[in-house]
Amino acid sequence: MPPLEQIGRYRLVRPIGAGAFAIVWLAHDDSLEAPVAVKVMAENWAYRLDLRERFLAEARLLRKAASSRLVQVFDMGELPDERPYFVMEYADRGTLEDLLTDGPLPLHDALRLTAEAARGVAALHEAGVVHRDIKPSNVLIGTARDGEERILVADLGLAKALAQASGLTMVGGSAGYMAPEQARPDGGVDVRADVYGLGAVLYHLLTGTVPGPAGRITRPDRLRPDLPADVRRAVLRALQADRRKRWPDAGHFAAELEALAARHGRPAAGGALGRLRAHRRASVLALCAVLAAAAAGAGLLATRTPPPRTPGTIAVRDTTGRITVTVPAAWSRELVGGGWNPKALGLPGAQEPGLVVAGDASRWPDLDAGVDGVFVGLSEHGDLAARVAAIRHDVCRGQESHGYHGTRWSGRIRHWTGCGTAGGSIDEISLGRAGAAQPQVYVQVRQRGGADLTDTVLGGLGITS
Repeated sequence: MPPLEQIGRYRLVRPIGAGAFAIVWLAHDDSLEAPVAVKVMAENWAYRLDLRERFLAEARLLRKAASSRLVQVFDMGELPDERPYFVMEYADRGTLEDLLTDGPLPLHDALRLTAEAARGVAALHEAGVVHRDIKPSNVLIGTARDGEERILVADLGLAKALAQASGLTMVGGSAGYMAPEQARPDGGVDVRADVYGLGAVLYHLLTGTVPGPAGRITRPDRLRPDLPADVRRAVLRALQADRRKRWPDAGHFAAELEALAARHGRPAAGGALGRLRAHRRASVLALCAVLAAAAAGAGLLATRTPPPRTPGTIAVRDTTGRITVTVPAAWSRELVGGGWNPKALGLPGAQEPGLVVAGDASRWPDLDAGVDGVFVGLSEHGDLAARVAAIRHDVCRGQESHGYHGTRWSGRIRHWTGCGTAGGSIDEISLGRAGAAQPQVYVQVRQRGGADLTDTVLGGLGITS
């Protein structure tokens, strides 16, 4: 299928995000002469009627809430290949996650930004909807007409009407931000699940670290010793494992955060938004097809763990359990294990087992991001070696190729150096077993400086049938 260039009257500029079932494009509405964001369902999932309905429900829920604190939906439609899409306002200043690139935020900024996000969540609750996936990457920052910032809640892909969410419901959310009751199909959720997510967002903004499991969360003042006691209490109340002990709703939590922000002074010079303006955002998120596929083929749950305290390695696996790979612990902060689509390399087949494990999986498609990590994908059809041999990286300066012969796998490693502004290396690897045509394994290893760990990663790769 040729790459998309136009959807209706919307001229596509570049991809700006990818998730489990969709890709989001920055586009230009030539009629209104304005930038917009267009969310398009992934081709490999469009045939699933349940997922298609959930995709469309997100647009309908946003329209139903119709709040200036939520991303607005302008239009929706269907491509010639029957994939649905909807058109939203474009948030030009990124997300709260972007603000965390350089570590924790100033106290006043963290309180104020979370309070504004909580007001947006409260508007959603007033419309009878619970979000269920509050996290920094789902809180956007846009520019208002007067030039001031607007905090917008987005991505209702897991949202539920409150009446439906109170009973049996699908397990879903993002580890570290997900209330414990969301991990149980019979747990039921209400507005207090989103209070937990908001508390986790504030914890992350204050400490630079994603909270641990509910009930075993490190006190935030141990990670940030100057944290005032009243702020610590507000955060930990939001993160109570027992929802009866949390703030009763997002509005009450927002009011408390606003009072704390007023009590603890004015923002630091420059503030969080000054940091964001200085942060260089990637102009292209998918610099080669397989990186986009790794993100677009991701599963429902992106697992995040705090950075390890001691050096070493850790074994991770995909959601099917077929792929296991051992990586340096410093690379293991985020795991997306829901699979990939070999069509990204021009291979036949649909969704196959795959994973990305990296320090920041959301930035994996950007070769300028300086992300260390590993992608592994299986392919049961076609000539994987030929497709990997055809990959080119124009952002890299050097390239060499050599054979690999391990105890379980053999193949070829194409080694690229001086890649992007980070100046790291990329290894593109095709593997197979002697005497066996399938499965084939595609591995990409990205790393910056230090000893070359590709052979170590390949030696710790395990595939089950």
